[in-house]
Amino acid sequence: MSALVPLLVALPLIGAAISLTFGRRRRLQITVSIVTLTIVFVIAATLLVAVDGGQAIAVSVGGWPIPFGIVLYVDRLAALLVAVSSVVLLAVLLFSVGQGAADDDDETPVSIFHPSYLILAAGIFTAFIAGDLFNLYVGFEILLVASYVLITLGSTESRIRTGVVYIVVSLVSSILFLAAIAAIYGALGTVNMAQIAERMGELPQEVQLVLHLLLLVAFSIKAAVFPLSFWLPDSYPTAPAPVTAVFAGLLTKVGVYALIRTETQLFPDSSVNTLLLIVALATMIVGVLGAVAQAELKRILSFTLVSHVGYMVFGLAIATPAAIGATIYYMVHHIIVQTTLFLSVGLIERRAGSTSILRVKGLMRAAPVIAVLYFIPAVNLGGLPPFSGFIGKFALFDAAAEVGEPLMMALIVAGIVTSLLTLYALMRAWNLAFWREEDDSAETEARISYLGNAPAAGVQTERRVIPLIMSATTAGMVAITIGLTVFAGPLYDVCTRIGDALLQPVSITQLQGDEDGGATP
Repeated sequence: MSALVPLLVALPLIGAAISLTFGRRRRLQITVSIVTLTIVFVIAATLLVAVDGGQAIAVSVGGWPIPFGIVLYVDRLAALLVAVSSVVLLAVLLFSVGQGAADDDDETPVSIFHPSYLILAAGIFTAFIAGDLFNLYVGFEILLVASYVLITLGSTESRIRTGVVYIVVSLVSSILFLAAIAAIYGALGTVNMAQIAERMGELPQEVQLVLHLLLLVAFSIKAAVFPLSFWLPDSYPTAPAPVTAVFAGLLTKVGVYALIRTETQLFPDSSVNTLLLIVALATMIVGVLGAVAQAELKRILSFTLVSHVGYMVFGLAIATPAAIGATIYYMVHHIIVQTTLFLSVGLIERRAGSTSILRVKGLMRAAPVIAVLYFIPAVNLGGLPPFSGFIGKFALFDAAAEVGEPLMMALIVAGIVTSLLTLYALMRAWNLAFWREEDDSAETEARISYLGNAPAAGVQTERRVIPLIMSATTAGMVAITIGLTVFAGPLYDVCTRIGDALLQPVSITQLQGDEDGGATP
């Protein structure tokens, strides 16, 4: 099994090189990208089954003894997130293939898109399986390079402007992360996560706190945690629909993943849990209030993305095995549901020529399929029972109630309010875009006139044909969101085992494992 681990990164890089070499052969590039991500999913699923049986896998690249070489580490969490990410990446890729064929690749030029997309995938997978902080940093940098290319596809003025903001913020985060790595290496003589966990207790509490806060700030920028989330609502909506979908679903979750590793492995006896609770509260409330004030669907979803990161930070701050398990489940739920919602909004944009809820009308009659494809993930994200959004939130609230601290009880109330406001924002958009008729009265228009000054409220684009593959891909993702509910029991059991294992840090002796690279979690 250990031989499969490096392929998670090597295959997307090889695929990117092949795609770049055959830049003028569109079908070959598409085939390479689809085959690559499919193989990665099969490998990740195989590794998940293997490590869930009780043995994590550590591989030292190049034959260097652990911890001196590049260590790739696959436990239940890493395997699960790679598997989920590969499914999302594959679905968005198929969506983009349909869009590119219909638009003659005006929005996503194939010669640029496919190599960049596979490099993005390699960066995501590198971050998830990195066994040391420096290679986690490398994963983030691979992401940054590829995402800057993808977010500026089409080279419009708005995309270049938001792309510059995105890359500047990302570079600041990277500088802080690199400074934290340098400080940790200077203090402990290692960047291997297992060794850091063993040696961190040797440092004075004040030094531990500084190192902890450096990592938290760096990762919070990437995860879009308030007040470091200001960049996200303006950056994501301007990109092409497939790019926005994959960014919203995955990129912030890589930051959340880094926060999970930091809080559970590097600093398990955290002294900043109260701070995290306050930050989680602010992230929930500010994000959802921003969503309520928007009139453009992509911006509404971008603000809900920020608010729901607050739920994940909340779970980390509770810091019990049940809470960590609930956080992992909610993270998987949010990756899939958020991506699906952005894909459905991409369909709305093509059908109506706009994503402004002030302009889009009458889609229930004109496009009933799109109505269903938007409605199901919307109520799921809003937390209506029996969907996975409700299951994840209830599990988080239950874990907080078991601890019973006053601030946690306040966060439960805030979480319920955030969920209701999320549902309100998404259902208001549903009502206006799908149920409102073209000849609705002036009274109806007056009731929503307060949204007229919201950003992008009056933007109108060209109406375009929706290829079958785009609708089919979105429908497939909607089916997966339903599967998160139908198979919530087995998935939640895996997440519970992840929560239990994460709070039992792996020692360097365990990481070294036996001759084939095994490590007992």
